[in-house]
Amino acid sequence: MIHKTQIELDRSYLPFDPRRAPVYNFDVIVIGSGAAGSSAALAAAERGAEVAVLAKAGLGESNTLYAQGGLAAVLDPSDSFEAHIADTLRVGCGLSHADVVGRVVRGAPAAVDQLLEWGARFDRTESGALDLGREGGHGFPRILHSGDATGVEIQRVVQSAVEGHDRISGFPDAFAVDLLSREGRVVGVSAIARGRRVAFVAREVILATGGAGQVYRETTNPSIATGDGVALGLRAGAVARDLEFIQFHPTCLYIAGASRVLISEIVRGAGGVLRDRNGERFMRDFHPDAELAPRDVVSRAAFDRMVETADTSVYLDLSDIAGDPHKLFPGISRICRFFGIDIAAEPIPVRPGAHYSIGGLKVDEAGHTTVDGLWAVGECASSGLHGANRMGSNSLLECLVLGTRAGSQAAESASTLRSEVLPDRGPVTRPSSPEGIHVNIEDLTYSLKSLMWRQLGVVRSEETISDALEKIVFWMRSVTELAPPSPRCWELVNMLTVAYMTAAGAQAREESRGVHYRSDYQELSGEGPTHTEFIPRAEGDRLTVDVRRAPAPGPTEDLVSV
Repeated sequence: MIHKTQIELDRSYLPFDPRRAPVYNFDVIVIGSGAAGSSAALAAAERGAEVAVLAKAGLGESNTLYAQGGLAAVLDPSDSFEAHIADTLRVGCGLSHADVVGRVVRGAPAAVDQLLEWGARFDRTESGALDLGREGGHGFPRILHSGDATGVEIQRVVQSAVEGHDRISGFPDAFAVDLLSREGRVVGVSAIARGRRVAFVAREVILATGGAGQVYRETTNPSIATGDGVALGLRAGAVARDLEFIQFHPTCLYIAGASRVLISEIVRGAGGVLRDRNGERFMRDFHPDAELAPRDVVSRAAFDRMVETADTSVYLDLSDIAGDPHKLFPGISRICRFFGIDIAAEPIPVRPGAHYSIGGLKVDEAGHTTVDGLWAVGECASSGLHGANRMGSNSLLECLVLGTRAGSQAAESASTLRSEVLPDRGPVTRPSSPEGIHVNIEDLTYSLKSLMWRQLGVVRSEETISDALEKIVFWMRSVTELAPPSPRCWELVNMLTVAYMTAAGAQAREESRGVHYRSDYQELSGEGPTHTEFIPRAEGDRLTVDVRRAPAPGPTEDLVSV
């Protein structure tokens, strides 16, 4: 079944003329500097490629940096690859690809060894062995942590390795606006780098831009997570997949007026329990694993209890945890103390927030998109690992294993190609705006985030989805026709693009599966597991996107019930 979209996108937004802008030549360009992008860059450089790493902010600012959870790996003799694979397939609700899951799970020990070689410091037991914890969905303790700031530690070591490699050049404050193409092949990117218009030309381009959590008002994601990679790929003609699957983390610190802060799943893994405003522990009524149920179950339970009790949050109680919570979770303790909360004596007010974009650009087993010369890794890619519901601590693992694979493959491909001279892209044509009409970018951004939270959040329905689609179409037209060109404008265009595709995918998926829950279609579809594919079609300087359902090659339904 094919659903026609009502939105049209410009194929490019930044004029490119090699006679008027500096052009930097590399073998491989990586857009994004987190765990996925850094792993790809290092693997490509080790294969002899000259690599550029572009970061929208600083090289250390990434989604990885904010990952409080851990890294899943089978390292204990009582655990097994087969058990980790089975857990991942079960949580994936029929859409995980067994071959990809197997490849990632079996690549974990080598990924951990590489991090340790780079100097990573993970928590250890008194005997000196790596201390393995357990999180929701995992049947065994297999999660490595570095306190409650594992992402900070991983970002530290991969960034250090990148900055120390003589074949990698870093470009902070470089906002990628358009992918550059020649005869259907991506050959570079036009960007604004420290206020200047520049072009980066390469034989291969790897997108590793992270997720799109900033599309939602309630989110754990940093300000850079605006869906840039998916939007860039779509405009270049790449197929995207399963964008309706947004994982909501059930426990974000909720203080009115303050930005949301993730309260890691390790807190529940250590014995923290969820209670409502009346002190009642409610998760045992929703799932046999209670607080360690898959995140979508916990998020919906928390959302339902907030509605039932007319409260703005539920409460995470740490009073029965073995040990001192202040020492076990120093980062969380410090943040809560700032707001006057003693986590050892007082429950933490929490609510769900957009946490992880499960869908992304469709890639093959090597990380190649459907467009020649373009690759995608990490959260902006749909590799087939997570299916319809990401299991905690598998994402950092995916970044390391598949990032390394994509970088190596891209370097090998680059070695067989010669550089091409880019054509003049010419000016980007825009309709003239009516005199006196302007768009407030900041106001429209907040309106979008609020709309997505209200109408495409933990629970969706045809009524809320249809209304959201109409508003997003109007806002896209307003921004592209009325807003002056700027990085903030282009970033909002990316957010609107991903928001529309999220809503279009949610409308096309008339079922509830994994993190996607529709109040008007609460059961699984009788047609079996299917992917939602977003297929761009070029029409001159514009493109439209068709949405279709395609059979999933993953495991059968009876293997994946949760």
